[in-house]
Amino acid sequence: MTSSVREQPAVSSLATAPSFAQPRILVADDDDASRGLLARALRSAGYEVLLAANGREATEVIRATPVDAVVSDIAMPEMSGIQLLKAIRQRDADVPVVLITGSPDVESAIQAVRHGALLYLKKPVDLDELTRVMGRAVRLGRIARLKQEALALLSGGGLGGADLLALESSFDRTLETLWIAYQPIVRASDGSLFGYEALMRSGEASLPNPGAILDAAERLDRVDELGRAIRAAAAKPIVAMKGDAVLFVNLHSRDLLDATLFSEDTLLASIASRVVLEITERAALDDVSDARERIARLRAQGYRIAVDDLGAGYAGLTSFVTLEPELIKLDMSLIRGIDQNPTKRSLVRSVTTLCKELGLLVVAEGVETRAERDVVVECGCDLVQGYLLAKPGRPFPSYVW
Repeated sequence: MTSSVREQPAVSSLATAPSFAQPRILVADDDDASRGLLARALRSAGYEVLLAANGREATEVIRATPVDAVVSDIAMPEMSGIQLLKAIRQRDADVPVVLITGSPDVESAIQAVRHGALLYLKKPVDLDELTRVMGRAVRLGRIARLKQEALALLSGGGLGGADLLALESSFDRTLETLWIAYQPIVRASDGSLFGYEALMRSGEASLPNPGAILDAAERLDRVDELGRAIRAAAAKPIVAMKGDAVLFVNLHSRDLLDATLFSEDTLLASIASRVVLEITERAALDDVSDARERIARLRAQGYRIAVDDLGAGYAGLTSFVTLEPELIKLDMSLIRGIDQNPTKRSLVRSVTTLCKELGLLVVAEGVETRAERDVVVECGCDLVQGYLLAKPGRPFPSYVW
């Protein structure tokens, strides 16, 4: 039985992996021939490869050496691939794991998904597909790491304590006075209009900003009620508007549990092909057990999906794997002062590079100065939004570029 061995990569262009560093992949398989075949294919693609002949050896390797991704056979002695996946998740929630099996069955597939496997492949594995899959896995894992760095860099706040009865009254008044402000989102390439983000506003002074309103809705368990009101109000002006401007609408993760969101009889559904649903990273998806299926239903209706507040929410891989977004929005806290902060600039450039390789559009939120705008454009962001262009206003504010 072969023990853990570090395989040095062949000299080649890294065709399937991010260009700014050499990724490291662990291959775990008890079959010598299969393990060697996978290792050679990944080395040829430019990866550093670590080898393990079983799950126990794999856990020892991971304990000693950080890896960017893992590909493992399921049927192994001493510790199966599913058991290895569980052990990895106890130590690291974000490292992508791809499982391979020669005897697929429903139960192992369910276990793989339940414990956060990125993908489940059948033998014999197509080696071109393997390198493509592992390229995506490495990028997703590195985005998760960068998000952790961003979360450590930034800080946030929330609503303080309040009497629930008084909060209930304040929230009722908020819904009665709710209105929608729209902020332009423009293309970084030429400053042309791409769309508008719908932002909730209210005349209720005791809940003075969207964060306070959302926190109140969470505490009162009225998120679904708030979401329905926002979506209905946001769609009206866009439905009547000529052109192809895209509407960005924020969703709380709990909105995914609201059957109204999936109805085809709403104003929003009538323009689904022009709607991007932003799901914030500030709320975890843990409460939505079938989030992937629900997102698939929305996408089938024509909606596109964006991960919002990237860099200020739940750091990790979950949102990307579950949502498979078409767009990401970099949180304004990451953009603010980016022209004077090398750490932020490096993070944004790295995230943008990885997202482009995954085919995702990147939106820089909260751009307030020309210097910030110039830096996010230089970093490769596709779309720009912020007070420099226009403050949110009633339909539809003009903007400057």
